[in-house]
Amino acid sequence: MKTAFFFILITAFLFRSGFSKQPNFQTLVVNPLSSSKLQTSNLDDFSWSESQTLTTTESTTELSSSAAEPKSILTLNLQHIDSLTSEEDETHESLFKSRLQRDEARVSTLKSMAGKARSSHGKNATAGRGNGKDFSASIISGLAQGSGEYFTRLGVGTPPRYAYMVLDTGSDIPWIQCQPCRKCYSQTDPIFNPSKSKSYAGVTCNSPLCRKLDASGCNQKKSCLYQVSYGDGSFTFGELATETFTFRGTKIPKIALGCGHDNEGLFVGAAGILGLGRGRLSFPTQSDRRFGGKFSYCLVDRTSSTSSKPSSVVFGESSVSKSAVFTRMLQNPKLDTFYYVGLLGISVGGVRVSGIRSSFFKLDKAGNGGVIIDSGTSVTRLTRPAYTALRDAFRVGTKGLKSAPGFSLFDTCYDLSGQKEVKVPTVVMHFGGGADVSLPAANYLIPVDTNGVFCFAFAGTTGGLSIIGNIQQQGIRVVFDRAGSRVGFSPRGCA
Repeated sequence: MKTAFFFILITAFLFRSGFSKQPNFQTLVVNPLSSSKLQTSNLDDFSWSESQTLTTTESTTELSSSAAEPKSILTLNLQHIDSLTSEEDETHESLFKSRLQRDEARVSTLKSMAGKARSSHGKNATAGRGNGKDFSASIISGLAQGSGEYFTRLGVGTPPRYAYMVLDTGSDIPWIQCQPCRKCYSQTDPIFNPSKSKSYAGVTCNSPLCRKLDASGCNQKKSCLYQVSYGDGSFTFGELATETFTFRGTKIPKIALGCGHDNEGLFVGAAGILGLGRGRLSFPTQSDRRFGGKFSYCLVDRTSSTSSKPSSVVFGESSVSKSAVFTRMLQNPKLDTFYYVGLLGISVGGVRVSGIRSSFFKLDKAGNGGVIIDSGTSVTRLTRPAYTALRDAFRVGTKGLKSAPGFSLFDTCYDLSGQKEVKVPTVVMHFGGGADVSLPAANYLIPVDTNGVFCFAFAGTTGGLSIIGNIQQQGIRVVFDRAGSRVGFSPRGCA
């Protein structure tokens, strides 16, 4: 009798202490990387003629984009950029390895930018209210192009010349390769010729636009010169101009654009970059008056060539999902490009990881540390102590899985060959303001080869900057509400 009573007491104690609570698990469908070669596709789905484009009246002010808007929301068809590769013998596995190598260069770029901690010339332009309908554009995985992770296709100039542009939340000024080209890298489309555009207008050295550049110069013709350098050694140099951007049925006039005559680096395939950062010359800032300082994107699984769900980027009020949970957008006093958020902790298997403290992710007054949301980084990087605690907690929850040797930057891998599905502990990221983001299993345990090896898709970093990469973002609509100074996350946002 005493023994039974003692057993009941112990059981009650364990229950109250949480030891009897079973960790939360979810199912991972085991789909190794495809062993097939990439298929080429028709580019016609992403090219439109002038007759298919609605014309708007250009604003008389230099940076205004408040022209009359089209009457309907534009949704464009999606196509994976994997199928646009020019290398016929490329496989998903070889492209994945190349992507991880580029990812290291990308992280070096972001850390270098944050490390310089350059003082901004002023605060971002005040976001106004959208005064019309919204527009959206399809985005496609940049895995095969070697320059960033995702692209959109848009028209530049009048008549519009269509080209692939990298979507990049980690940079500001939009730029494109231009003729005459002193040194240009290989791109899919013809290099843009400004002399054939009726809407191209150079910017003078004494223009307010020129003074907004972080690095500017002046040539003998009194034309404003721009230069953007990246931490991996890539750069673009040329003249600053204003141009009309065309997103199928939507024209946006007088957007400040870098016309690059000397461009080097990891941008092979794309014509340039559509900067989506927070800086004063980024595309979202320049189009504040038209779209109310709001945009969002949702990224599909870049390793799947058969995904039926589209990736998309949406600008305007329609970009804000009703199901999104929001956290405050933090401001780095020394750098206005990045989208900083407050990460408080991470749970594994329904239990908060005790070794992860919010102080690991603090953005201080000097601009050091912090956590950014980045569209161009694949693998999420966490400060080393936070990553170690997260990895160890995940290993405890996956003791039943067969381990495999590390792969590239991944030190926690599993041999799932011969299995159709496995149970893995849940992973939830806890942001400030009660924004808890539960990641699908495919967002943190990913295939790295065709043999069934899967790895935990996080990595540690020795720098103070932590980066939420696009593998963790896939399938989640990420909302950037600059007007409301908040970032939102909506599950199943690509549907």
